[in-house]
Amino acid sequence: MMLEHRQIIYTIIIGFFVTLILGPLIIPFLKKLKVGQTVREEGPKSHLQKTGTPTIGGIIIIASILVTSFTSGLINRDLLVALGATVAFGFIGFIDDFIKVVLKRSLGLRAYQKLSLQIVVAIFLAIYQSSISVMGTKIIVPFIKGSFTFGNIVIPQYLDLGILYIPFIVFVVVATVNSVNLTDGLDGLASGVTLIIAAFFALLAMNWGYTSLAIFSAAVTGACLGFLKFNSHPAQVFMGDTGSLALGGAISAVAILMNVALIIPIVGGIYFAETLSVILQVVSYKLTGKRIFKMTPLHHHYELSGWAETKVVIVFWIVTVILCLVGVLALN
Repeated sequence: MMLEHRQIIYTIIIGFFVTLILGPLIIPFLKKLKVGQTVREEGPKSHLQKTGTPTIGGIIIIASILVTSFTSGLINRDLLVALGATVAFGFIGFIDDFIKVVLKRSLGLRAYQKLSLQIVVAIFLAIYQSSISVMGTKIIVPFIKGSFTFGNIVIPQYLDLGILYIPFIVFVVVATVNSVNLTDGLDGLASGVTLIIAAFFALLAMNWGYTSLAIFSAAVTGACLGFLKFNSHPAQVFMGDTGSLALGGAISAVAILMNVALIIPIVGGIYFAETLSVILQVVSYKLTGKRIFKMTPLHHHYELSGWAETKVVIVFWIVTVILCLVGVLALN
């Protein structure tokens, strides 16, 4: 086994154990603060028993990623940018969680406030990558080797977005971050799906020579794996917006720093499906007065269709594994 691959495994293990150590230290503190989750009354009745479960557990994930990454000995600019994006989005989520569960203001940050802060972070990430990367404003197109001709249209392997690069990247980042947030609705769902995707990026980054990003992705993998100890059904703690926005920032940052932003809808197909279900539900109801799904995001539709919560989670994990295998084919 190559030393680099050993480093990936060691980093995942370290991240896992750091999270296991932090959990019993932080969860009792969250309970003392009485930062309990409020469950939507219109949601599945089985979720009502989750009321009062501590949230803001995302700080466990963020702390684990930071500790694991900084002890790797492979700190460089890309790693710091990825960590910066993770912490920045996590902080936005923390502010929202704090307002909702500590200050007891149910609305939290207003939608425009949350979106504005996310856009600012995304702009910094886009400007950094377009200025530093040798590819500039180019991104890799999945499944394309060399170039592909479709009629009179030539699809290049490296698509140069030019002046559209920054708005495109901002859209990808904001969409990814909020999609992960929507996915975080069942015990172990967002953490398990993100674990698989982060592992995909860890292997991809190592094979492509992005060693520091491989270590970062491995740290995210280990943190999510450890968090499942406390977040799997029945959950002892929820990650809250603090965790879901941080994980969305981590995944999007790695993809952008590797110039593979277009791979996110493939490997993150569950994120995409969750968001699409909400959009379709809203559009359908406004146009026709009818709902397509029993409830959105999508995971609730399956729950109300009779699936056990654990079955929904495991099936979504399996789908993500398959999508990541497709992602491997798409970039090789």
